[in-house]
Amino acid sequence: MAKKDNKPDPRRQVAVGKATAGGTPAILPRPDFHFPGEVGRTYLDSDPARFPKPVQAPEGAPNIVLILIDDCGFGQYGTFGGGIPSPTMDKLAAEGLRYNRFHTTALCSPTRAALITGRNHHSTSFAGITELATGYDGYTCILPKSCGTMGEVLRQNGYMTAWVGKNHNTPTWETSMAGPFDRWANGLGFDYFYGFNAGDMNHWNPILYQNRDLVPASTDPDYHLTTDLADKSIAWVRQAKSVAPDRPYFLYLATGATHAPHHTPEDWIAKFKGQFDGGWDRYREQTHARQLKLGVIPKGTKLTTRSKGLPAWSSLNADQKRLYARMMEVFAGYAAHCDHELGRVIEACKELPDADNTLFIYIAGDNGASAEGGIEGSLCENLFFNGFSEKWQDNIKAIDELGGPKHFNHFPSAWAHAMNTPFQWTKQVASHFGGTRNPMIVSWPARIKDKGALREQFLHTIDIVPTIYELCGITAPAMLNGVVQKPIEGRSFAGTLADGGADSPRNTQYFELGCNRGLYHDGWMASSPSFVPWDPNRQEWDPDKAPWELYNIEEDFSQANDLAKKHPDQLRKLQDLWWVEAAKYNVLPLDWRATIRMNAELMGRPSLIAGRTRMTYYPGTIGLPDAASPAMCNKSWTITAEIEVPEGKAEGMIVTHGGLEGGYGLYLRDGTPTFVYNYLSIDRPTFTARNALPPGKATLVVAFKYDGGGMGKGGTVTMSANGRKIAEGRLERTIPIQFSLGEGLDVGMDIGSPIDFSYKMPFAYTGTIEKVTVELGPLAVAPTAASPRRSSGPRKAATKRSAK
Repeated sequence: MAKKDNKPDPRRQVAVGKATAGGTPAILPRPDFHFPGEVGRTYLDSDPARFPKPVQAPEGAPNIVLILIDDCGFGQYGTFGGGIPSPTMDKLAAEGLRYNRFHTTALCSPTRAALITGRNHHSTSFAGITELATGYDGYTCILPKSCGTMGEVLRQNGYMTAWVGKNHNTPTWETSMAGPFDRWANGLGFDYFYGFNAGDMNHWNPILYQNRDLVPASTDPDYHLTTDLADKSIAWVRQAKSVAPDRPYFLYLATGATHAPHHTPEDWIAKFKGQFDGGWDRYREQTHARQLKLGVIPKGTKLTTRSKGLPAWSSLNADQKRLYARMMEVFAGYAAHCDHELGRVIEACKELPDADNTLFIYIAGDNGASAEGGIEGSLCENLFFNGFSEKWQDNIKAIDELGGPKHFNHFPSAWAHAMNTPFQWTKQVASHFGGTRNPMIVSWPARIKDKGALREQFLHTIDIVPTIYELCGITAPAMLNGVVQKPIEGRSFAGTLADGGADSPRNTQYFELGCNRGLYHDGWMASSPSFVPWDPNRQEWDPDKAPWELYNIEEDFSQANDLAKKHPDQLRKLQDLWWVEAAKYNVLPLDWRATIRMNAELMGRPSLIAGRTRMTYYPGTIGLPDAASPAMCNKSWTITAEIEVPEGKAEGMIVTHGGLEGGYGLYLRDGTPTFVYNYLSIDRPTFTARNALPPGKATLVVAFKYDGGGMGKGGTVTMSANGRKIAEGRLERTIPIQFSLGEGLDVGMDIGSPIDFSYKMPFAYTGTIEKVTVELGPLAVAPTAASPRRSSGPRKAATKRSAK
């Protein structure tokens, strides 16, 4: 195995930076201004005063609009042959260029870290999503200061910068109002941020930030997150160009769509009624035919076989087909709505001054379409991240509610596979193009003359940054904010904008995600898949016994013909080279643990609550992220609320953690104490006192005594008021890994999504809360515990239990 490269010599790095074309400094920030003239005793005998000139971008530097859609497959949108219309992409492609060999990392946070830094995802410490961080160099999910972002570099070279939408590159333990904020979007070089700090977000009831400030929930009954992000993007570029029309801007717009939950207005779902009744196998065949006709895949490209473990559409019964077709209709409406809203942003940018000098880079996916909905689809994606699967017999009961505010829904894995036509596999599977090959469109009216053309160079996400720097005339700094920078590992493809025959900028690229491994080298691709992406549980695994496949992708665009047995020497060469690249870029050690890594306490990640057994919260504590909220899984706990019950109407949320996809809530309704435990939206056991509390001060306590004996076990709930028991009962099972994907603790109201559907948000408490104290018992499982049990059991309707 090769040793890691020696650390770069700072002096050599600076020298190289100074020699680079572009004329911008290799060391940022620029030195402080010093008056260059003569200074006398007074201004009368001094040279005339001069102010430092504001930093100006290089002459002719374009505005930049970088769009990134979430969880989008190569065969999803019509522009690349998919079955979901994409007029925005169509129009942009007709004005610019389509790239059909652009690659991502197979997962969101890693792709995004590579996208904004120009370095491989392990080099930036983003081997996985932030919720899976471990303490190895390539895995901490702490973006190194030596990997400065293009937001920071562009900002210090005269650009106005904004990040709108998804930020999944801030360590989970740094996402609270306590900070630190240097790895929030504003700290990463973006003057303006509007969006969310999480992997996914409820599109009806999101938790959003504007810069560092929590955004109040919208009162618009037709609110939708994608529309909101488009509105904020349009408002920012208009304001920026109104105030400073001569300065270029950089807008990075990262939608929550088309990641789960698949939330979209009913009228968009209705547009696709009946269009997917033929199923995923027919969809793949039709998409493959359209792709060949459009020329986005080469002639002779084969349609790969259905990935192992996915069912044939013909094997399903009538009810399964009805449910799964509906889930795809919901997804199609969601995706089409996203394309429509992005069209509004692009058109607004085209109406601004200097519009022709605007570089649009539209990347349809940070990875392939997601199979995390499981084989049978999902009503609550958080079940997957807690290690559970769902049953279609339970989900079909909610068929008419899909896409609405009551569910965190996701489609079946086979639909994700179909979205990735013509390739094998899906998101997470970095060994194959179904996980890593995404459509990209580049448009620049002032510069691109070969309008509507196709480009076939092999590219990777890390190539975006050096391309932008070259097109803007900016030198990649060797030192940024006092820190020597790692070399940019991407390579510019700027030459392809004018020349379709330009060479590919790279001949080697490694891939790794969750032990799915791949290596591209000189037209060949070695691929070694590890685990199926629709099963959140993992078994033991041996990298030396894992099978490898070999493809000549110059002749086999879709990876349809495995040549491993025919060319064993070629395969051996690529396997050995993979280990060399892995050692070079901090890929090692390989780590195949799955859901257990979602539990920060079991993994020992940094935490604001680590080691604390007693936490006190005061009114005004709202929007506390899950990672900064009390870790209440797999242990006993007590909630004590010191409150004052008002005369008259006494109701509202006292304290809640989580929301639609899991958690708990303690509230008053008509003065009556109520405790609800939302078990991953499957079941909502409810404990309600017999009588209302009288007006005046009260100490309300909910105590849970955990049974122990492993993860996700049950226990006894006891609720008391002023020392008197008012309700009790059992929780037969509890959440084993995490309460919520994007929602944490609120005191005095409920923001985000509701814990149950018996009240209207924000359900502010009408009385006074002095404080809420949470006490935690010891963790009942060892830090090395295995994954939770594999089946969630039958889905139950919401229940209500009253203790007498």
